[in-house]
Formats: sequence, structure tokens, C-alpha cells
Amino acid sequence: MRLFWSRGYDAISMADLRAELGITQASLYAAFGSKEQLFRDAVDLYRQTAGFSTTDALTKGVNAREALHAMLQAAVDAFSAPDAPGGCLLILGATNCAVENKAVQDHLLFIRRQISQAILNRLKQGQQDGDVPKTAPVAALAAYYTTVLHGLALQSRDGASRKTLRQIVELALAKD
Repeated sequence: MRLFWSRGYDAISMADLRAELGITQASLYAAFGSKEQLFRDAVDLYRQTAGFSTTDALTKGVNAREALHAMLQAAVDAFSAPDAPGGCLLILGATNCAVENKAVQDHLLFIRRQISQAILNRLKQGQQDGDVPKTAPVAALAAYYTTVLHGLALQSRDGASRKTLRQIVELALAKD
């Protein structure tokens, strides 16, 4: 997971995977079937561990604003954890792939769309609960907060400090 997270799908060779796992090529294929399947397993592990806190945070908070704040703050914490490669495997793991790896790229796109949908659903819930105005353009707001989330991942990968990432979150949620 960490290898894919730090370098992305296309940058990892089978030799890299064998060396990281300390197994032979035959053992790797017997255990995972293919590089793509190993990547998908790594993505599942990421979602259950490092990536879980971000989407889980959307269920927290008394209102939509607090839930979005919790989500973005959880992302900052996950993306900039001292023992993490930086950024987000789901966002950065397969943004540019060879044509033959389009299925990997599409897999992460599907997951990112689920996250965007979860943000949209939380904003719609906020409208129902009365803490998001009924006239608010929730689809555009969801796209905005998705963009902020993705931007945090890229900024983290590029070396932005946790302090800077937190400032970005505060600006994204500023009331004025």
C-alpha cells in the first residue's frame, strides 16, 4: 500500500513489488493474481485504514459545516501524518496512467466520485436539517469541497506543512 501510495500505480514495477514484499514473482502472482489486483487490494486497505477517517468524518458534526470541517481536518491529518508518504492514494495513485492501465484509473475515479457524492449527500442533509440554505447550490458546493480535498492531497505531496494545510481548511470554511 505504502509503495503505491508514495509512487503511484504506473511508477511501480513488478520487481519493485517483489522487493517490497520479499517474495518471488511466482508467489506474487499466486497471492494476488496481478499487479492490478494487488493495487486494488492496497486501495481497499487504504480505505479501511488511512483513508477511513476522512469519509467517516462526514458523519460527525452537529451540522454540515462542522461535518465538512471534520472531513477536511481528518484529511489534513491523514495526508500529513509523519509516517505517511504524503497526499492521498485515492487521489494521486493513478492520475496519469498508460492506456493499458485505464481500468486502474477508472477504479480510483469511481471511488473519488463516491466521496464527492458523500459530500453532496451531507450538504443535502444540511438543507433538510435547516443548516444549509434551501437555495444553496449544493452540487457546486460539493464540487468545491471535493476540489479543496484534492488540493490538500496535492499540496501535502508537494511538501506543504500541516500548518499551511490547516490554514487552507480554515479559509475554505470561512464564513465571510
